[in-house]
Amino acid sequence: MEQVLAPSRPSTAPSAPRDVRLLPKAHLHLHFTGSMRPATLLELADKHGVRLPEALVSAEPPKLRATDERGWFRFQRLYDAARNCLQDEEDIRRLVREAAEDERADGSGWLEIQVDPTSYAPRLGGLIPALELVLDAADDASRRSGVGIRVLVAANRMKHPLDARTLARLAVRYADQGVVGFGLSNDERRGLARDFDRAFRIATEAGLLAAPHGGELAGPSSVRSCLDDLGARRVGHGVRAAENPALLRRLAQEQITCEVCPASNVALGVYERPEDVPLRRLFEAGVPMALGADDPLLFGSRLAAQYESARQHHGFTDEELAELARQSVRGSVAPEPVRTELLSGIDAWLAAPAGQAE
Repeated sequence: MEQVLAPSRPSTAPSAPRDVRLLPKAHLHLHFTGSMRPATLLELADKHGVRLPEALVSAEPPKLRATDERGWFRFQRLYDAARNCLQDEEDIRRLVREAAEDERADGSGWLEIQVDPTSYAPRLGGLIPALELVLDAADDASRRSGVGIRVLVAANRMKHPLDARTLARLAVRYADQGVVGFGLSNDERRGLARDFDRAFRIATEAGLLAAPHGGELAGPSSVRSCLDDLGARRVGHGVRAAENPALLRRLAQEQITCEVCPASNVALGVYERPEDVPLRRLFEAGVPMALGADDPLLFGSRLAAQYESARQHHGFTDEELAELARQSVRGSVAPEPVRTELLSGIDAWLAAPAGQAE
């Protein structure tokens, strides 16, 4: 008797997800020293004879928790130790060049890197030479890598507001040479945002983007102060806004982009687990987000890993990841041709069959 074969059935195995490293995106929350590769840190420490804390020598990211003052002090001490290894022009150029290479590898076509030139000025000849070196290094790295790079000058909220005004005037001076925004970093629990309102007014009246930190170590009131007192159009972190429905509605209505950094939030103890970061709550409330790596040197993951975390821990589909990437581009200050190219690339990534966007 002739054997009758059962008709073959299409495979029901799920196709491989699209590679998030190939998803075009913009990176809007990256700190200068914190962008350094761990291997580069060790080489520069050896070059300059700097003795690093054991936590920075270990192959694993340091154990951090900054929800109390002692924990933040330890985090800041490690950051300062790493910054102490950037001592000359060659070091600065290497850091920016490698940051651009890492951005390109992660699919980023546009980077807005944040720097406080005060930290580097003593070794580089002063505030102006330090900022000019960073801007020149960014321009060179951009040409080499194809990644658009601009700079946000950031004041330190642990210092006097007069220092912030000096930096705001410096930022304005270089507004047509690569500086696109003005920020406010360090422990948001120290000092009031409104104390820095005059510095932000100097910056915004000259057309610079206001992008202060808020809503990570402090709660929703910190975000609200960034909006009301500093005129923020983007908020560094902003994730704690999820605790206040009215604030969420405001961020969505005014289309204020929150630069959410999942790995940072967990490493610093703001949330215990990756799945606790309220990405889904912000997304579904219509709050624009730009995922960021913050300080990869200390937190152990770069930009693409933040998108992978959204997929793994929050169930974001490829369509939703593409929308996150679009939001990062829209929240940037990239010129229109760059935006158009990145948005078209996002559409192409999504149009490719799953498992073949590699």
